[in-house]
Amino acid sequence: MDIHTFIANYREAFGKRAELPIAFWYSDKLENETEKINGCFFKGMQQAREGKTISLNAEIIGCGGGKFYTGFTEMPVHVPNFVSLKEKYKKTPEMVVDFIRQIQVPRAEKTYLHFARLDTLASFDNVEGLLFLATPDILSGLTTWAFFDTNAFDTVATPFGSGCSSVVTFTILENRKGGKRTFLGFFDPSVRPYFEPDILSFTIPMSRFKEMYHTMRESCLFDTHAWGKIKERING
Repeated sequence: MDIHTFIANYREAFGKRAELPIAFWYSDKLENETEKINGCFFKGMQQAREGKTISLNAEIIGCGGGKFYTGFTEMPVHVPNFVSLKEKYKKTPEMVVDFIRQIQVPRAEKTYLHFARLDTLASFDNVEGLLFLATPDILSGLTTWAFFDTNAFDTVATPFGSGCSSVVTFTILENRKGGKRTFLGFFDPSVRPYFEPDILSFTIPMSRFKEMYHTMRESCLFDTHAWGKIKERING
């Protein structure tokens, strides 16, 4: 797989107004000195959207849940009560505990978690997944492309969770088991203020992207009348 080939295909399919995806991966190398982000670490995603790499660890991420779902710490003891009684995302703290038990969040084995716009990377080496920040029209194209070569109903999954769990945790778990699901997210009200009102997240684990990379030009994204109308609207 070649990054430059994919970027050329993506821009041809979606047009120049569609944002390029953001890659994320773990490593022991500090790619870019990043200031501490108090609260949700997605506050810092604008830097990645602008072409800068952000390098996160437990010291840089200010949110306890963010540290946990990225694998840098154990679950903070206050999380079940906070998610249930304060945020009211689950009916009881016990439901939160059960939800987390089912996920089995993996611990980070490297020092940093990096996010960088795809055109700033030289290769897909070590990338865990791709994050697309997508409007409904772009989601239409991404979802149709994802379903092009499969009839599995869970090809695009929407498990509810924090922004960091829906983007990072689920994608990494899927990638490391060689799974085929992609993930639609940013339904968590806590993450939504840091993005435009018409943006949702769509993540593709590399285990699935390795297949989708080769099906892109075969799908409806090229040479179809219906997608041509949507592409025109995206770029109009």
